[in-house]
This record gives sequence, C-alpha cells and structure tokens, in this order.
Amino acid sequence: MRVGIVGCGGRMGQMLLREVLATPGATLSGGTERPGSPSLGRDLGTLVGADPLGVAVTDDPAALFRDSDVVIDFTSPAATVAHAGLAAEHGTALVVGTTGLSAADSAVLAQAAAKTPVVVAANFSLGVNLLLGLVEKVAATLGPDWDIEVLEMHHRHKVDAPSGTALALGKAAAAGRGVELDAVKDTVRDGHTGARVPGHIGFATLRGGDVVGDHTVMFATEAERVELTHKAGDRRIFARGAVRAALWAAGKPAGLYGMKDVLGL
Repeated sequence: MRVGIVGCGGRMGQMLLREVLATPGATLSGGTERPGSPSLGRDLGTLVGADPLGVAVTDDPAALFRDSDVVIDFTSPAATVAHAGLAAEHGTALVVGTTGLSAADSAVLAQAAAKTPVVVAANFSLGVNLLLGLVEKVAATLGPDWDIEVLEMHHRHKVDAPSGTALALGKAAAAGRGVELDAVKDTVRDGHTGARVPGHIGFATLRGGDVVGDHTVMFATEAERVELTHKAGDRRIFARGAVRAALWAAGKPAGLYGMKDVLGL
C-alpha cells in the first residue's frame, strides 16, 4: 500500500514517516513540505534517522497524490482543503487529522468524499475513540440535572482551542442528550457570567509545557461527580491510528468515514 505524508518535516509528520516505515504492508510513496521548508530535498529515511530510501522531500503535493494509494494529512486547515481537492482529482484516499477545521472546511472534505474515501478524526487514538462512545452513553443515561464540563490540556505550542478532541467529546455528550453542540456549548467564561445555564456543555482549556494531550469529561450533580479521562503520553498513538486508518481506507468506496468505521466500533 503506497502511503504518502503531507507536512512530513514537522513533528507529527516525522512520527507518521516512522510509523509507515515500521508497518508491514505499507510502503512510503513520498512526502511533501511547504515551499521554503528546510526539509525540502532531504531523503525521507535520513530525515527520521533511518537508512536512505532514495526518495526526497518535495513541495509538489499533486505528484504525491498521483503516486499514492492514500495520503495522510496532519497539516493546517487551508492546506487540508487544497489537499482534499487533489485527493478527489486523483481518486486517492485521504486520512485527515488536521484540527481547527471550520464548517466550510468540513464541507469541502465532504465534497471530496463523494469521489474518494476520506477518513476524518479529531483524534486517532484507540483510547480516545472508546472514550467518545462512553461519553455519549453516559450523557444519554444521566438526567438533565447533571452538568457536563470538558477539560483539556495541551503543550504550549498548540494554536487552536478548544482542541478538536475536546469538541468531539462535547459533540458526543450533546448527541447523547439529543441536542446540537453549537446550541449548548460555552467555550468562554470571563467576568460576571451569572449562574451556569442548565443543559449547557462547558469547556475549559489549559496550555503549558510539553503535554501531548489530556482530556476529561466531567458529569456533576448534587453531592456526586463522574469523570471520564484519557491521557496521551506519546504522539505515536496518533500516528499508529492514522496509519491503521490509511491501510483501512485504501480501496474502500468513496465516502466520508471516521475512526468508528475504521475500528468497527
């Protein structure tokens, strides 16, 4: 299975390169970076401390999509939108782990999915995807007198807030209650906010150090509290899940998929 990586010079991109190289049944077809990147021209193997592969980093994503069965994208929303168009044009499966996607960005991915398989996930960790299912079930079980709060912490370099995973957890809780998250979410509290609005789902964001990703969903009512937590200790769990999704997606019918489909949950 020919797997390409866009944004291969970054921290997550290099992790994905290593995971593809270590995965039976996967062949690294290439990797791209933005124009001007110091990684351009470097061998993909030596870039991650492995033996040379004879394949250099380029700034030509169109060629990468043409020569790959599936491409993994953990870049930026603007880049991901452009890559979705290339995936649709070449019929290449696309796995997207980019965070901070807007509704318009997601609509572009859905359009691409009409022509090729597209797997989109806020988090590719097996544990987080199990947590999503638990959150939805608990939210559906507990009554409206239980308040729901989502707390997340990431490293100091993360640029979007709340995290994509935190929002996915909020959506799972909202789905359990049969409501749309946008109608009940509180992502900012500052100053004299008044009492908590019944039924709303609150978010709290922490940033600092090198935290890979901590997420807690808290269900609180009078005299008791239930907390569901996942803590990521190594980014490799995201790369491992993304490569698993890539191998699953290649050859699938066109459509928009998630990790529930990949894992059979």
